Amino acid sequence: MAHLTEVTDNDFESQVLKSSTPVLVDFWAVWCGPCKMIAPIVEELAGEYEGRLKVVKLDVDENIKTATQFGIRSIPSLVIFKGGTEVDRIIGTAPKRHLAAKIEAVLAA
Repeated sequence: MAHLTEVTDNDFESQVLKSSTPVLVDFWAVWCGPCKMIAPIVEELAGEYEGRLKVVKLDVDENIKTATQFGIRSIPSLVIFKGGTEVDRIIGTAPKRHLAAKIEAVLAA
């Protein structure tokens, strides 16, 4: 399984917005049950798309500035950025095939 990078308010811009590859950001919190349910799927996707998609996690409780900046009101929220711009958002849990389809659409664009 791929290692997921934790990003913070301090490095979100450099790690996500300035990334040369598309980035899937998992906005989550330690206390969030659905976040724990989707975490293994996010890890699998990170491994499957390694080299084509960067996958990072951002703890919304520890990084309120970034969570607020992107209007995260419900977690888990998976947001896909490409070229520094949000291109898709999945709120709540979803099957792996649904998430993979969203990723494929962004990579193909």
